[in-house]
Amino acid sequence: MSEAVKSNQSLQTYAFLALLLGGISVGCAPILVRLSEVGPSATAFWRVSLALVPLGLFAALLHGRTDASATPQTLREWLTVSAPGIFLGIELIAWHEALYKTSVANATLLVNLTPVFTALFGWVLFKQTIERAFIAGTAMAVVGVVLLVGSGWAQGKGALSGDAIALGAAVIYAGYFMSLGYARRRFSSAVVMFASSASAALIALPPSLAEGIFAPVSPAGWASVVALAWIVQAGGQGLVTFAIAWLPPTISSLAMLIQPFVAAAIAWGLFEERLSALQIVGGVAVIGGILIARRG
Repeated sequence: MSEAVKSNQSLQTYAFLALLLGGISVGCAPILVRLSEVGPSATAFWRVSLALVPLGLFAALLHGRTDASATPQTLREWLTVSAPGIFLGIELIAWHEALYKTSVANATLLVNLTPVFTALFGWVLFKQTIERAFIAGTAMAVVGVVLLVGSGWAQGKGALSGDAIALGAAVIYAGYFMSLGYARRRFSSAVVMFASSASAALIALPPSLAEGIFAPVSPAGWASVVALAWIVQAGGQGLVTFAIAWLPPTISSLAMLIQPFVAAAIAWGLFEERLSALQIVGGVAVIGGILIARRG
């Protein structure tokens, strides 16, 4: 076996471990949001603003090493790297709000419909081809959504509105990924993640100030938002971004599978959010539908 093959296999092993760790880290996000002492918008603000510290250090370390790590120079280039943050800021505020209204499992599963909406936008806006597998997967995911929303209906109007907000967050998140893909053609992940996090913080700041309680008031409160920023936003997302570049899509899909299960398991033990039969069947349908749709 050549050294190049051994090196590639070793890199893929590290990438797989990074994927698992990143997926688990991101799966903790809804738990940390629930534990936050401040409102949905303020939590979003601290999540992205505190993440600027590790992201800025990472971007500085990579600066000049590759052509893709160039610093934006013109107004258009700054808008390109900042645009994803506009979507990210709105999405985080919406999803955090959903977590206060519906179950952790529902909010996490519904926001994971983002790949379906991304493909639909690509078809409508850019005439991208849609295969039969995508149609079948989407239909299966829709059935899952109906079951999840049905469980929310049984819990009351508050949970139902939370499900609707989580679905809206998935649509907005699709805009984030589309603009992120465009920005990544010119700039590195480190530069784009730093710039988009900065613009997301600016988006989240005004509604944060209007919520009343802007900053955490206890060490535990600060610990939750720092963990959300450093472990989830910078660490978890960074690990998943690294892993996806070195692993095939079928393996990378594990990250999507890990997140809702980690979140639901912790919420079950910490918040006593037991899953109903409708949620279990609906969750399986949503995840299965997304996996099938992504193959199309």
